[in-house]
Amino acid sequence: MVAMQTRVEQPAELLRLENIQKWFGGVHALRGINLTLERGQVYHLLGENGCGKSTVIKIMSGAHPPSTGDIILEGKRFQALTPIQSLSAGIETVYQDLSLLPNMTVAENVALTEQLVFADGRLARLFSRSQLHDTAARALAAVGLPADRDFLQEIVADLPLAARQLVAIARAIATRAKLVIMDEPTTSLTRREVDNLIEVVERLRAEGVTVLFVTHKLDECYRIGGNAIVFRDGQCVAQGPIAGYSKAELSELMTGRAITATRYREVRPEGEVFFDIKDVRTDNVDGVSLVLHAGEILGITGLADSGRNELAMALAGVMPLSAGTVTIDGKTARISSPSDAIQYGIGYVPEDRLAEGLFLDKSILENEIALIVRDLTNAFGVIDSDKGRKMADQLSVQMRLNTKNIDLPVSSLSGGNQQRVLIGRWLTIGPRLLILHGPTVGVDVGSKDTIYRVIQSLSASGMGLIIVSDDLPELLQNADRILVMNGGRVVSEFDAGTASEDDLYRAMLGSTKVAGQ
Repeated sequence: MVAMQTRVEQPAELLRLENIQKWFGGVHALRGINLTLERGQVYHLLGENGCGKSTVIKIMSGAHPPSTGDIILEGKRFQALTPIQSLSAGIETVYQDLSLLPNMTVAENVALTEQLVFADGRLARLFSRSQLHDTAARALAAVGLPADRDFLQEIVADLPLAARQLVAIARAIATRAKLVIMDEPTTSLTRREVDNLIEVVERLRAEGVTVLFVTHKLDECYRIGGNAIVFRDGQCVAQGPIAGYSKAELSELMTGRAITATRYREVRPEGEVFFDIKDVRTDNVDGVSLVLHAGEILGITGLADSGRNELAMALAGVMPLSAGTVTIDGKTARISSPSDAIQYGIGYVPEDRLAEGLFLDKSILENEIALIVRDLTNAFGVIDSDKGRKMADQLSVQMRLNTKNIDLPVSSLSGGNQQRVLIGRWLTIGPRLLILHGPTVGVDVGSKDTIYRVIQSLSASGMGLIIVSDDLPELLQNADRILVMNGGRVVSEFDAGTASEDDLYRAMLGSTKVAGQ
């Protein structure tokens, strides 16, 4: 007689944090965090930058030990985890900076961790390249990336940012993880790629994998569903099904103040046209024309390969124009470098503030005056530090920085404050036109509100602004007009006060006729 086998159900709880405290010197980063993550559930960790989200993630992944408190992982109690213990227990983290190895191949980045964990951190002679390729191909297919040998051999540094983001996510699921932590995973993804990622999250949940989704994009949270965990000032201030909270309630829980979700734009300016481009061409831009009025905010959007990014860089002199004319105040402008653009009063805030914009190890003061050091220097090469400090102090107030100490390194600031420092730097040249490329990428809801109010105040002063973004609510809330690009051309134009996200998205996909036809 064959004995009947009884299926033993695993306990629902996967990981629990009990009274986790964390100090960094005199900074009390986490103040008694208690939370439980159950198997096969999706959680959204929400809060402003600096609220403790990254710290608690690093404690779960073994990058930081807690100062006090306990971690209960699959029923075992730990005072701290090592990275290998965390990985061996099935905890995989996709950090905001991706933490990829840029000089290694896609396959190595995706699948090397699996063999490291199996060998307890020491590969020695156990390394298997065939296993590496098999694991990588399976994980890449799961996130919608090519799984052929050519793509496996691509060097990660040569991939566009969106592809690198998906490679990092593929690495997280390659080891058949039990808990996948995604820190701002959709920052560089198009709407289509976000749709694909949400499908990946659904598959993980169906397979019993727990997902901790860290994001500032509440619309994505509602689409995914699951549970909200809200942090503020190092404390967990709310937990529960995300469907039980409105956007306004979550925003207030995160910031401690009410934040409007309505349009920031009130009155459309009636200034004269001062900026006019006709039939401009460059890489991936195929004959674009547009005009901008003084005080107007023009939004430009499109999919990642639409030409929107290249257009922004060309207008700022970062990418050379191959054809077309640029006219400013009725006079032809010849822009072939960033310094040319500056001479014409054009400022450019790049999409990647960390790699392309800021000097992270330098102070707020040094970052703010970087463009005008020559103007602050006398005939003997000595910088007028008093004048520079006075200007930086004024910018700190104007940009609403959360510190009065302009000698702090920019690396010590939250993402939102870093972005405001970068915008402030460009104000030192007194720009007629400010091009903002992804102005709130990786910025929390409170800082977004502050940046949007700064943008509106700059417009009110008569400055023309161009916002290049794939954040459609951002454009609808802030712009006067929105141009949609597809295939290197402007295919549609919308009044931002009456358009909808669906209108813009259909045009981005090419289902709307070319403007003017």
